[in-house]
Amino acid sequence: MSTTQPAVAPKAVPPPSNLQQRARTAKKKLTSPWASMIAVVIALVWTVPTFGLLITSFRPEIDIRRSGWWTVFADAFAGEGVFSFRNYEIALFDSSTSLIDFFVNSFVITLPAVFIPITVALLAAYAFAWIDFKGRDILFVAVFALQIVPIQITLIPLLRAYVGTGINGTFWPIWLSHSMFALPLAIFLLHNFMRDIPSSLVEAARVDGAGHVKIFFRVILPLLTPAIAAFAIFQFLWVWNDLLVALVMGGPQTFPLTVRIAELAGSRGGDWHVLSAGAFISIIVPLIVFLSLQRYFVRGLLAGSVKG
Repeated sequence: MSTTQPAVAPKAVPPPSNLQQRARTAKKKLTSPWASMIAVVIALVWTVPTFGLLITSFRPEIDIRRSGWWTVFADAFAGEGVFSFRNYEIALFDSSTSLIDFFVNSFVITLPAVFIPITVALLAAYAFAWIDFKGRDILFVAVFALQIVPIQITLIPLLRAYVGTGINGTFWPIWLSHSMFALPLAIFLLHNFMRDIPSSLVEAARVDGAGHVKIFFRVILPLLTPAIAAFAIFQFLWVWNDLLVALVMGGPQTFPLTVRIAELAGSRGGDWHVLSAGAFISIIVPLIVFLSLQRYFVRGLLAGSVKG
């Protein structure tokens, strides 16, 4: 009696879905040699000047005037290179420059100018995404359209309003201005992330008796960490590096680091040792913020990029 088992027909492999095809296409493009080469070139173009600025900020004034920063390696090999923190001491604490107060002002300006728009935008984005009210779509389009309004044409009307209310010369005009300029983009981005959350999660919470407040804090907010971090990085870099809004809306007691460095470039343009130290002081904080939050930044940018 034959014990041969009947042949089992192999299972048909289903064709790849549209989502899988788009994911493979994106992965192939991002991992191609050309993409890697372009990324390396961009990294070098960005890194080399920054590295040169760092080297220059530690060199004595006489060495800066005598030769370029790239000669430091030959000088170090010959035993002639000298590095010190003197440039930073002059930039931060010398009476003629004194960047330390402006450095503190930059933090005082930036942190509320990041927190305020994110808080307001989260509430507005939730309302646009999950609350059905009359005129919602028209209002959302109007908010989105505000992104095309140039900042420059709003400065004079806003400044008149601040002077009329008596808050000019304080930090409030700078905080409010940065918050208003950031809200349209923040609402748009966070709304799109919220709409990608499966509606079944929200409906299940409603069946369990949760209201809008509980749904927002228990269901929606924990899922928005990448989106919030991505926008927070953008807003932090924008506000920290801003010169126009701080110069127009602020005063001598509220000027940030960028305003003081611009003044140094104009009044002490020949003091490269001070300017290089001050410039690196200005960029070190954004570098730390970006590098420490880059994993959230990448997740926030890629979320929804291959959705069908």
